[in-house]
Amino acid sequence: MAAQRTQNLVLIGHGMVGHRLLEALAERGALADPADPEGPGWRVTVLAEEDVPAYDRVHLSSVFTGTDPNQLGLSTPEFLAGHGIDLRLGDPAEHIDPAARTVTATSGAVVPYDALVLATGSYPFVPPIPGADAPGCFTYRTLYDVDALTSYAEQARTGVVIGGGLLGLEAAGALRTLGLATHVVEFAPRLMPLQVDDGGAAALRATIESMGVAVHTGVGAAEVELDADGTARRLKLSNGERLPADVVVFSAGVRPRDRLAREAGLAVGDRGGVAVDEHCRTTDPCVYAIGECAQTSDGRVYGLVAPGYQMAETVADQLAGPGTTVFTGADTSTKLKLLGADVASFGDPFADGPQATEIVFSDGREGVYKKLLLGPEGQLLGGILVGDADAYGSLKPHAGRPLPGPPEAFLLPASAAGARPPGADALPDDAVVCSCHNVTKGAVAGAVAAHGLTDIGGVKRSTKAGTGCGGCVNTLQAVLDAAGVARRKGLCEHFPELSRPELYEKVRTGHIRSFTELMERYGSGGAGCVVCKPVVANVLGTLAPELGLRHVLDGEQAALQDSNDLYLANLQKDGTYSVVPRVPGGEITADQLIAIGEVARDHGLYTKITGGQRIDLFGARKEELPTIWRRLIAAGLESGQAYGKSLRTVKSCVGSRFCRFGQGDSVRLAIDLELRYRGLRAPHKFKGGVSGCLRECAEARGKDIGVIATAGGWNLYVGGNGGAEPRHADLLASDLTAAGLFALIDRFLMYYIRTGERLERTSVWLERMGGTAHLKEVLIEDSLGIRAELEAQMERHVAAYRDEWQAVLDDPAALARFEPHADGVEFLEPGRGRTAVLADGTEAALFRDGDGTVYAVGNRDPFSGADVIADGIMGSRDGVPVVASPLHKQEFDLRTGVCLDDPEVSLPVLPLDPPGAVRTG
Repeated sequence: MAAQRTQNLVLIGHGMVGHRLLEALAERGALADPADPEGPGWRVTVLAEEDVPAYDRVHLSSVFTGTDPNQLGLSTPEFLAGHGIDLRLGDPAEHIDPAARTVTATSGAVVPYDALVLATGSYPFVPPIPGADAPGCFTYRTLYDVDALTSYAEQARTGVVIGGGLLGLEAAGALRTLGLATHVVEFAPRLMPLQVDDGGAAALRATIESMGVAVHTGVGAAEVELDADGTARRLKLSNGERLPADVVVFSAGVRPRDRLAREAGLAVGDRGGVAVDEHCRTTDPCVYAIGECAQTSDGRVYGLVAPGYQMAETVADQLAGPGTTVFTGADTSTKLKLLGADVASFGDPFADGPQATEIVFSDGREGVYKKLLLGPEGQLLGGILVGDADAYGSLKPHAGRPLPGPPEAFLLPASAAGARPPGADALPDDAVVCSCHNVTKGAVAGAVAAHGLTDIGGVKRSTKAGTGCGGCVNTLQAVLDAAGVARRKGLCEHFPELSRPELYEKVRTGHIRSFTELMERYGSGGAGCVVCKPVVANVLGTLAPELGLRHVLDGEQAALQDSNDLYLANLQKDGTYSVVPRVPGGEITADQLIAIGEVARDHGLYTKITGGQRIDLFGARKEELPTIWRRLIAAGLESGQAYGKSLRTVKSCVGSRFCRFGQGDSVRLAIDLELRYRGLRAPHKFKGGVSGCLRECAEARGKDIGVIATAGGWNLYVGGNGGAEPRHADLLASDLTAAGLFALIDRFLMYYIRTGERLERTSVWLERMGGTAHLKEVLIEDSLGIRAELEAQMERHVAAYRDEWQAVLDDPAALARFEPHADGVEFLEPGRGRTAVLADGTEAALFRDGDGTVYAVGNRDPFSGADVIADGIMGSRDGVPVVASPLHKQEFDLRTGVCLDDPEVSLPVLPLDPPGAVRTG
């Protein structure tokens, strides 16, 4: 049915599965070019019921814990416009006329089609009990539901969820997060009856009840009893028991949304669902159905996103032609974290009969239950994992195949099993490692080889694996490892065998106090470079309390600093600097505001309020910086470290001090966090945020360290990033006390500092290290035995902190570097440049190497026009003495002036005859 000319495709529904169809069509080049109205391809109209584009319903619950709903979005305006897709939000389809091949929308618009795809999803089932439609009763399916429930919960104290399945337990977690005393009512005799057996349900129940959620199984809901004002107040159960219930959430299953198909005369299943064949085609050959609204050829209605995606791929093949993909069934394996408990099932978790052998591991103390089912030939039939689902990625791809090792290796703790489970190298190429997008190990390995992928991010971009539920990320990393991906270990040519974490350990354990000593003991020789010098400076700065070092511009350390750290300010494109004083938590006095204003006025500086609740002063010359610092320090301000790879800010909302929704004093906590971690140098800059409630006004989940107040304490999120590749932070721990929060952040930061690579943000580091599961093992369970050591190291940092601006003001040698010009080459420090004025009035950048040779080149950067070359890092590249421009790091040969990165550009080489013929400017 491929469109040889422009044809009209109508898609009814813009959920996850509907949007996946659009992506699949775009990937196959099957969509019409919007710039060529007469060209081939499908011109698509989407009729969407909701007033927002497709979003990730799998992670809908994360909105309750602070995720910005926009971050769940799956579509972009650029995607839609680039493919000419007409998305009509809030205008659902009302009627299909198969004879005329038209769809009438609620607005009255009539849209013709050559092909029609139903992706209408499902609707929540609400049992027909009295009071079910009263205020205080909710379903849980959409962003609108989340907003309505969140708003209503502000006036509630207790909540009951009817339904103990996947969505029910997610809803229970949401109510608990909103601060409500929570009950779960499940009609079946156990929780999650479709995913786990009695043993798994018992372990899950124990974990959930330990968190304060009451569980009632084997009983149904009989009536929502109302208060005098007609709002929900209690839930009466089928056994006569009554539960207090200001909020009732119905999560008792879903039903396919097949009304349009029924009314159009299309066949539907006995229990609902639009009947489709293996090509997902309905009884009308021009109409298809995908996702939760479809009853597939195996007689099932699938309620998971992965089968829906596979149906979307099948229809895309049909529309793009020739259609060879068929859908005859799907893997229903799932891996989730519900109320803090890992739950996974795969294959056939309930296989029984004399041919099935059960292998079970259960630890009631830890709430862990694991079961594998093996067939007569030793093949893995299925399994259930509760409380510890780390083996899911290794086990799921082997469903239907013999295990590559003894079953106990997958079930027992590593210490008991004596060995880790077999790795990805034991998986066959046709094993599906990502169920959401049906990606095989062979496809991942092929992408790694074809594109030279070296990390999880690259695999996600190339294959889509890992972009759904995320349960396969560890397996993807194992595939990378099994592929023997060569990762550059060494930092640079001067330290070819040491990564940044290894260099850090050499300095820490060897008590190395200088770059020279480190180079002599572990380097390959040379003067260092723009890569290794700042890294060593950063490491020495972090370990200063351990090594007894004074400050970052003390002695040889100054020669290592990058442009910003060299003058403790931010270099701008015109060669001037910006100054950012610290304003912890955004809290500032009137006198401090006046002082900042007077400094800006007197020095002619441009002022700007930053996104991190501080005030930036732009346009200062480096010789003005000490004077500016003195005035700011006198007003009670200090360096905000905006120039370093260190803590920038901890942003906060007003919290419980003023906001009527605030559950915690976010301002005080933000101040305490910023003052504790100020000046802490790390592999990359990092930021924090504290929100006083789940409305997340401080955008804490976009930060490296995010803290959100709850009714039970503080939730800690880590690994967020609002930079070039935004990433929301992951929940590391819930309902912490303030003391517990600080201790855990201490460990997190020090572990990151020890193991992070050069310029590696916490977001990238977190994925590389194995996610929050690994962090919990190390930082909470103390699997490496370093918790106390990390906390003690942080305490030493806090005790040793000294404002860097004040430290320079107190050090005449450091202060002299801020003079505008050198007055003779004898004052030059090895490896560090100075500006000088030659006898003919030319401004030069002077450098002296370790052998005493002096180089003089023009001080003007030829790429930017700013006079900054003297502030660049001097080093060597392949044995050539070079200086790197501080603006964009282009390297210039100091002997010839030629730019090594662009030989067409050069610096003038200036004569020093006689040597030292310079004068004060």
